[in-house]
Amino acid sequence: MQNVQPEIRIHVFHTGRVCVSPGLPFKDAEKNPNPVQLTLLSSYGRKQRLWLPVSAYLIEHPQGKILVDTGWHREISPKGEYSRIAQIRHLGLAHFLLNQGVLPLGESLVEQLAGKNIQPQDIDYVLLTHLHSDHASGLRQLKAAKHILVSEEEWQDTKAHVERYVTSMWKGVNIETFAFQETGAGPVGRSFDLFGDGSVEMIQIPGHTSGLAAVKISHGG
Repeated sequence: MQNVQPEIRIHVFHTGRVCVSPGLPFKDAEKNPNPVQLTLLSSYGRKQRLWLPVSAYLIEHPQGKILVDTGWHREISPKGEYSRIAQIRHLGLAHFLLNQGVLPLGESLVEQLAGKNIQPQDIDYVLLTHLHSDHASGLRQLKAAKHILVSEEEWQDTKAHVERYVTSMWKGVNIETFAFQETGAGPVGRSFDLFGDGSVEMIQIPGHTSGLAAVKISHGG
C-alpha cells in the first residue's frame, strides 16, 4: 500500500493595503538612498507612493496551525476606512509619515480566522518574517498563540535600529527567538527548520532587514 503523506494546506489572507515610497520596500539607492529621510522629505517620496497588498498566511500542518505574519491591527481603520488620526495613534507620527495603511472591515487577520472558527489560542505558531509595522501590527491581537517566533537577528535589529520599528506593537506579547543554522539554504546559506523535517523552513534573506526570513513549505511525495 502506498504511504500517503498528511496534507499541508495553505490559506492566503489579504489584510488591507499599505502605502509607501517605492524606495522603502525596494531599497532603491538612486531614488531613495536614505528611505527614512527621503520618504519624509522628498517630493519623490510624496508623489510616487505605491499602494501594496498586505498579506498573511495560515498553514494547516499535521503538527499544528501556523500563521505567517499578522497583517494590520484593526486600530488603524476602526471603521474600515482610511483614518489619519487612528493611524497616528497606532503608528506614531514618524511611522505614519513613512507608511500608511487601510484595513476594510472583516479583513483583519483575527476577523478572517474567526470566519474559519479559529481563535488566537488555537494557533500553535506565529512565524514573523520581520517586525516592520505592516507585518507585525496585529501581534497584540494574537498574543494568545502558543508560540510567536522571530529570528534573533531581527530581534536585535529592533534594539539597534529602534527608529525603524513600532515597538509598542509587541508590548505584552511573549516573543521567542530562533537561531538560523548554517544549512546552505537560500542566498546566505542559513535557515531554521521549525519541525526538523524540512516541511516548514525559515530561510534568511537579509537586505530589507538583517533578520528577514522567507518561509518555505515543502510536502514530500
